[in-house]
Amino acid sequence: MMNTYFDRIGELLNKVQREESAQMREAAEKVAACIEDGGIIHLFGCGHSHILTEEVFYRAGGLVPIRPIFVEKLMLHEGAVRSSELERQNDLAVDFMQEQDIREGEVVFVLSTSGRNPVPVDVALMAKEKGAFTVGITSLEYSKSQPSRHVSGKHLADAVDLVVDNYSVKGDAVLSHPGMKVPFTPSSTVVGATLLNAIFAEAIEIMIERGTQPPVFLSGNIDGSDAHNHALIEKYKERITLLS
Repeated sequence: MMNTYFDRIGELLNKVQREESAQMREAAEKVAACIEDGGIIHLFGCGHSHILTEEVFYRAGGLVPIRPIFVEKLMLHEGAVRSSELERQNDLAVDFMQEQDIREGEVVFVLSTSGRNPVPVDVALMAKEKGAFTVGITSLEYSKSQPSRHVSGKHLADAVDLVVDNYSVKGDAVLSHPGMKVPFTPSSTVVGATLLNAIFAEAIEIMIERGTQPPVFLSGNIDGSDAHNHALIEKYKERITLLS
């Protein structure tokens, strides 16, 4: 099964690279323009999708102006089943989205593989109301296989400005075995992390080619990195309080 999983992930990554390159390039252009204009990049996900918002935050070799939107009751550590139930509630996002400092022209990534639950849909819609450009990372195959739980009938793909497909299968699990009645082993986190890092890598190259020095962290375990990182944190810490 190990080799089968590696093969399956490789196939999915190749498919994303082949089929989604134009969408990823557009997302990267928006990210680069936002940072060049002094803005920041926001990311939101519920449950396991929130892992991807942490993947690119405060990361060695990663962009500095990255702001994850953490809502602890929608993560897993305060109760996994409860977080899943809350993600299905219409209008719950109003409680935390009204206070988010999302500004005109900034970029908001919303991550939901099924794309069917109300909270990610509402986050995307409310971010657009604030003037942000929204990017949904989701699975169109999965979304089309299940009805939306949002009161409007919209899936995440219907609520964002740009969709990047992670090509997860219905249910996310990519492996099967004759001795098992259910499929197993997900793909969305591995593919999603690669996809986000690829978009940000492209954005960094775009900024360099336009003569901008991209704000990128050095590893804190490299001698001399503290001064470099401190200067960048000072620039963004008022907007991204999690950096403090």
